[in-house]
Amino acid sequence: MKVLILSDIHANYPALKSVLDKDGDYDLLLFLGDVVDYGPNPEECLDFIKNNADYCVRGNHDHAMGYNTDCHSMGSFREFSIETRRWHRTLLSDDDISFLRNMPLTNTLYIEGESCFMAHASPQGDLAKYLTVDEMTKELKNIRTKYVLVGHTHIQYQKKLADSLIINPGSVGLARDSSKACYAVYENNIFTLKKVDYDTDKTISDLMESPVSQSCKDGLRKILLHT
Repeated sequence: MKVLILSDIHANYPALKSVLDKDGDYDLLLFLGDVVDYGPNPEECLDFIKNNADYCVRGNHDHAMGYNTDCHSMGSFREFSIETRRWHRTLLSDDDISFLRNMPLTNTLYIEGESCFMAHASPQGDLAKYLTVDEMTKELKNIRTKYVLVGHTHIQYQKKLADSLIINPGSVGLARDSSKACYAVYENNIFTLKKVDYDTDKTISDLMESPVSQSCKDGLRKILLHT
């Protein structure tokens, strides 16, 4: 069984397409939240998740879009999220907004007989809490699954904590530790963290044609190129 694990796509369709071109032969697709904000392709990315994710959870940006509230990002990311969210709301349908609003905060499933828990940021359901690997231990209170999948930090890691294996696939569309699209794959009882090149020029070109401010475009360009 092959499981594709995605998180933090952030409206970057070229990055998503590159992942699918590399590992699109999956049996099960898990999405850990944040399909919108920052990138130029919210419609394409959300359509894919709506039609293909077998299990998903809501991210802080999905929540902010669905409920027209703040996503609690930090620093310049907050301003970028506000600008792009305002733009994305003009592109998404009422059905899209309803989907984002109704994504579950957490999810539980079984992968080849082993229990797996999904959350965006904190296993306790806090959508915007930034946790280091070590801080994650206390967040596992009352979580009794073999696998725990989280996203939000945009940084990949895999670590055994308490009785659970914690997997963070990183960010497909806006990685903080790479200019590549990051994700994870489960196959043959092994989780593998992966990175793949994608057409950043296309993402940046689409972003430059958007109605957001030049400072927002320039800031996101630097993040995308990891410069």
